[in-house]
Amino acid sequence: MDSSGLQIDAGVLDRFGREIPSDLYGTKDFERVLSLLSRTETVAAHLTEYLKRTDSYGKTIVFCVDQEHALDMRTALARLNPEMMRQHPNYVARVVSDEGMVGRGHLDDFQDPEKQTPVILTTSQMLTTGVDAPTCQNIVLFRSINSMVDFKQIIGRGTRVSEEHGKYWFTIMDYVGATQLFYDPDFDGEPVRVTKTTIDEEGNETEIQDSEEGTLEPDLEPETSYEISELERQIGELPRKYYLDGVDVYIAGEQAFELDPDGNILRTVQFTDYVAENVRRLNLSAEHLRQVWSLTEQRAEILEQLRHYGIDPEHLARVTHHEEADALDLLLHVAYNAPLVTRRERAEKLRQKKANFLNQYTPAAREILEALLDKYADFGIREFDELPRLLQVPPLNEFGSSQDIYSLFGGAAELLDAVDAMQKHLYEEE
Repeated sequence: MDSSGLQIDAGVLDRFGREIPSDLYGTKDFERVLSLLSRTETVAAHLTEYLKRTDSYGKTIVFCVDQEHALDMRTALARLNPEMMRQHPNYVARVVSDEGMVGRGHLDDFQDPEKQTPVILTTSQMLTTGVDAPTCQNIVLFRSINSMVDFKQIIGRGTRVSEEHGKYWFTIMDYVGATQLFYDPDFDGEPVRVTKTTIDEEGNETEIQDSEEGTLEPDLEPETSYEISELERQIGELPRKYYLDGVDVYIAGEQAFELDPDGNILRTVQFTDYVAENVRRLNLSAEHLRQVWSLTEQRAEILEQLRHYGIDPEHLARVTHHEEADALDLLLHVAYNAPLVTRRERAEKLRQKKANFLNQYTPAAREILEALLDKYADFGIREFDELPRLLQVPPLNEFGSSQDIYSLFGGAAELLDAVDAMQKHLYEEE
């Protein structure tokens, strides 16, 4: 609906029985005139998925339209991250003027590189300046930005480098098209520096706060910075909105952008091209990638490097509609134009061409390996990385306890050796 607008016809009532004026509503209206909780929840789900496939502890600031919108976003994110919230009650926190000293405490903890939580802050106007968060990894734009000064101040919350903590870059997630300001002729790349000076009665400077030095305190004034539209006046009490429920909202598409080699402008990259470039940056040939993929530790290292760039094979499979493809084959297909092979095809090939490998085990042990192979065909190579868990779920738990299964192979180490060998056979070329 941000890309094409939301048409409201005459007679549509909001949550409180008020008729919503018939009109075509767009991004600038959402959460200012027309509140759509389903839109907020959809973005919260998309952001949660991104953090899970990159870094669930990557510190993130979400810029919302107003304090109420920031509360809705905080609630949605908390609901979507129940495990994190159980471990860390402040995993998601709202920092706005209404939160007072509680919000200030959350902000202080967020700015401290040595404190793990809060991880996600939702806010509106309060954190645009005066926040020095050297480990802030993600800036999320979920409100329209019309001012170049505001845009540069918001983006500036992510530009601080922290060599000590290995932070040399950050990610902007834009749900409202605000990053079009990168292409504005007025955008020069330089951050907006804000200073506040306090003087005494004699005119002497007694205190200087500087946004670039991290000494500028966030503005705690009530957030009423935008003008009131005629439609808002018609609604009544400031700042009333219409609340429309039951609207189907979905992510229509994704684009990736990155700085050009000179670091001056953003260039658009097809997501598959973005993946291909970053796979090639690993300095692994297609052949070498095939060879090391079957090695659990090296595969985990490759996946971790890709995760730093927001790339996860499972997400790539969904985006390209190749959910049945093996993760290695999908990466090779995107990066090197290699043919796609499904996981089930690889599993069947192993059964047919490596029968001698399977036949060296007792019938009971072979059944275990066959069941593991079926798990791989259904869910992927990562299943082998969670072997202790797999032994406790159907159908493997039907063979007895983990110790019973280990004994079929002569011990836990021998079972691990058998699984490692099976992985190598899976990826052997003709």
